[in-house]
Amino acid sequence: MQMQTRQQLRAWFSTAPGRCFLSHELDQMARVLPNLFGYYLLQVGLLGDSDVVAASRVLSRQILDVDDQSQTGGGASLKGSAGALPVASDSVDVVVLPHLLEFDGHPHEALREVERVLVPEGHVVISGFNPWSLMGLWRMAGRRKRGAPWNGHFLSLTRIKDWLALLGFDIVDSQTFFFRAPFRNERVVERSRALDNLGKRFWPYLGGGYLIVARKRVVTLTPIKSPWRPERKLVTARWVEPTTRKRHGHYGR
Repeated sequence: MQMQTRQQLRAWFSTAPGRCFLSHELDQMARVLPNLFGYYLLQVGLLGDSDVVAASRVLSRQILDVDDQSQTGGGASLKGSAGALPVASDSVDVVVLPHLLEFDGHPHEALREVERVLVPEGHVVISGFNPWSLMGLWRMAGRRKRGAPWNGHFLSLTRIKDWLALLGFDIVDSQTFFFRAPFRNERVVERSRALDNLGKRFWPYLGGGYLIVARKRVVTLTPIKSPWRPERKLVTARWVEPTTRKRHGHYGR
């Protein structure tokens, strides 16, 4: 994510709809992270000044800033690219991607890197903006010219799940949230809170944001039997010339 886009997204999360959206998202993180265990957690990308993984029970947590700036900030402890994580293969138990994929130029490559660094049965937690929602309609109505989050490439739940399946992940949990229209007026946002309850009940797939938890599948090795050996033939297809010299017109005995 470029520096300008990250600043725009941070600014949006400070607005009335942004604060409300972020509150719902952190609630979802707090719901799933305590159930994911291990030794190491890696958060790829910053989400403003919020501590996205505060609810995690993993003690060793690293935050990778994918910004191109020379200085690391916002609590980040690593710098690098989402498409080339500076982490050893099969070394991380939990990877968290907060709104990374829709602002990355190569989201599928980023997921490949996640698969590489995760241990078998490790988990990835992905949050994103849902294009099939009031948020998506807001974006289609021309808001995308106003910067983040509208200029991001909103990826649907179905597409993310398909990518994860191709990379060998099993979906453990998926949930949508924030069914309100992203009005900038704080009073309007608060008055539309009833839409959250209605949305969860009647149109659960139309939330403005989603959270996916997927587990890296363990590849089971199928034992291969030794190749079948045909029975030794009693007679070969062709005679073998003897190596002894002919003696008086006959083969030597």
